Amino acid sequence: MVYKAEKIVPYASADASKSEQVELMFDEIAGKYDFLNHSLSLGIDRAWRKKGILALKDLHPKKILDIATGTGDLSLEACRLLKPEKILGIDLSEKMMAVGREKIIEAGLTGVISFDKQDCADLQLENDSFDAAMVAFGVRNFEQLDQSLREILRVLKPGGKLMILELTSPEFFPMKQTYQIYSKLIPLIGKWISNNNAAYRYLPESIAAFPQGKEMKAILGKNGFKDVSCRKFTFGICTLYLGSKKPL
Repeated sequence: MVYKAEKIVPYASADASKSEQVELMFDEIAGKYDFLNHSLSLGIDRAWRKKGILALKDLHPKKILDIATGTGDLSLEACRLLKPEKILGIDLSEKMMAVGREKIIEAGLTGVISFDKQDCADLQLENDSFDAAMVAFGVRNFEQLDQSLREILRVLKPGGKLMILELTSPEFFPMKQTYQIYSKLIPLIGKWISNNNAAYRYLPESIAAFPQGKEMKAILGKNGFKDVSCRKFTFGICTLYLGSKKPL
């Protein structure tokens, strides 16, 4: 099945796949990504990450896969809160991960966190090798959502969990109306700070097109995840999804 979100791309006129365009987009904004990310969310994204990571706490994961890791913020926070033995962060953008590597060195965590360029639709990882997987604000960038979810399920150990944080569109007054106005300002703010209008035009468009709530839960279930749940944060601006791999 092809989802609407898979057709939303950063550069509409480009003769390239969505994955290639996403890689290029993040390479172009890597140096200013952290500043823009925290600024556009007014810093609330840090609280969302913490809540998402703590949803894995009861699992006591020793080995974690951080998908669409970007500059490694989620991995760093997971190290602080969960104390795993290893975290592998994967991403399409080498320039984003280069920023992340500098942060890991500064934090003294090079022995715990590592990075690798990989496409989550074709993971070069062994079956049943991670206790937990997590994705923060990257699932809507997947070119092949179903295939990527099946690959994540494959590399999780039986009983392992997937945690997804994704931006969503609020449904109720007054946040719905406020968000609609703000989403029109995002491309202007992004262009002003990063000089990249395409990246921050793509952001609200990809959020609006991505499956949300019950629809996303059904997609996770269809692709093999059990005990799927979702929880909304900040009046529906962000949603946390959890799903498990069936135990042996």
